[in-house]
Amino acid sequence: MPRYLLDASALLAFLHQEPGSIRVRSLILSGTAAMTVINAAEVVSKLSAKGVPAALAEQDCRDLGLAFIAIDETIAFAAAALTPATRHLGLSLGDRVCLAAAALQGAVAVTADQAWAQVEGIQVELIR
Repeated sequence: MPRYLLDASALLAFLHQEPGSIRVRSLILSGTAAMTVINAAEVVSKLSAKGVPAALAEQDCRDLGLAFIAIDETIAFAAAALTPATRHLGLSLGDRVCLAAAALQGAVAVTADQAWAQVEGIQVELIR
């Protein structure tokens, strides 16, 4: 089981060598990080929107050696249950999926999104 679950913002920070990328790199290299397939799809979508061919963006994600976590009904319903507590923070469904998966797996959710610091009851690490 992974100790850290990367949000799309964390992996994008790493790929674009933005602030926080060194921390994400260390988690990837340590083999303790994973990502949900929903968050991986967000990364590929964002890269594609910037002109990177989807197949290349997907391969870049795969080449990192991250484990990808499938989303089952337990994670999906836990993510939905987070909506009332996170609505005021403007979190997306992908954000809530990462948080729910982290909570269910006893992992730390890793993000660049400062709003996540206000989420209660789930371990969150901000990379910047």
